[in-house]
Amino acid sequence: MSGGPSPFARGTLIGMVLIGLLAFVALLYALGNQGGPLNNGGGHAGGRGLNGYAALAAMLEADGMQVQRIRSKQALAQPGLLVLTPPADADGSKIAQIVEARRRIGPTLVVTPKWLVLPVNRKNWFDPQRRKGWTRTAGTDAPEWKGFADNVTVSIGRAADKGLWQSVDKSTGTGSGTGTGTGTQSGHLPAPATVETGSGKGLIPLVTTADGRMLAAYAEDAGAYPALDSWANMQGGEDTDLYPLVYVFEPDLLDNWGMADRATGLLAYRLIMASAMTRTQPVMFDLTLNGLGANRNLLTLAFEPPFLAATLCLLLALVAVVWRAFLPFGPRLIRAREIAAGKTALVGTSAALVRRAGRLHLIAAPYADASRERLVLALGLPRGRLRTQSETAIDAAQARRGIPGPRYSDLAAALRAARHPHDLARSARALQNLEKELVR
Repeated sequence: MSGGPSPFARGTLIGMVLIGLLAFVALLYALGNQGGPLNNGGGHAGGRGLNGYAALAAMLEADGMQVQRIRSKQALAQPGLLVLTPPADADGSKIAQIVEARRRIGPTLVVTPKWLVLPVNRKNWFDPQRRKGWTRTAGTDAPEWKGFADNVTVSIGRAADKGLWQSVDKSTGTGSGTGTGTGTQSGHLPAPATVETGSGKGLIPLVTTADGRMLAAYAEDAGAYPALDSWANMQGGEDTDLYPLVYVFEPDLLDNWGMADRATGLLAYRLIMASAMTRTQPVMFDLTLNGLGANRNLLTLAFEPPFLAATLCLLLALVAVVWRAFLPFGPRLIRAREIAAGKTALVGTSAALVRRAGRLHLIAAPYADASRERLVLALGLPRGRLRTQSETAIDAAQARRGIPGPRYSDLAAALRAARHPHDLARSARALQNLEKELVR
């Protein structure tokens, strides 16, 4: 075995390892982020069009609130205010499942959609008015979420008094910091001809139109919600472990189009604060119902317990493999030939073949004959017609030289008569020793 140079330079090998590692990390990241881009013109917290809620999320972040954009169904079970903005064709049973699971985890605010939108088409590639994610209205559509809040009816119609909304807020916010106590507040909706309102039993209004139709309300149950009850001037329940369910039937109270109005923006902030009940919990905007859900990021998951220990072991194993590859002990070994070149290898291979075939006794007579022919030639003896004549001549030469021991003819006869491998080897060695003495 002998060493040889590496077919690749050390720098090339290091580059290959680094590229492979980066590609693996990118694969893990891609596997956990398959929900698509956020700013796609949809009615959710990532949408920057008029029907999106990116402005509301940005306002809360600017105020120091912890804002999360949820793309994992597992994260919906976290404490905090969950804002649901499902599309009109969402599955009502899925919405109901999320809401019911959170009644004793955290408050939930459901915004009903209204607008049908289309992306804004740019006039040309250099149009400065073209912005990614911008939308334009193409009509309205009230949701029918069968299986969720079936006792609540949502309708779209023209608002009285040019889309005026109003709210009587008498909350004090004692101990929570969420109250405003600002009395009667009012503002105008951006589209008075298409105002979405809700109605049904068990709803306590928070924001209404000028003629009393509900734009925002919360569900009346046994729960105690100090901020909301004080806002609506209602006597709350006694269950302090139950969290509120708030409905915003008019999306323009919270979406980007409505947030362009200062009064509406302040109202949106007050709705969020009263629904959240505290500033210490995060405000979570759901994206899963809008088709932007994604699996958990495998790259992040690999560095979280209980997978952290396995990740560290893999990293240590990787370091050991790389170190062993670049710092070998001694020269690299080259695999030897299966059959070595030369007479010795040929003889050894032939002998191994004969031994494996179990026919060693068949080579005894040819070996004795070859020995006799070599001695006749080496001693210059007459070649007899019979084997016994040549062997008798060799015996006479042995006697003349005074070589003791068995006669050559006796040793040759013993070799021809041997059958076991041990006997064959012993007789052949004796015959070879005598041959060396004769030709010395």
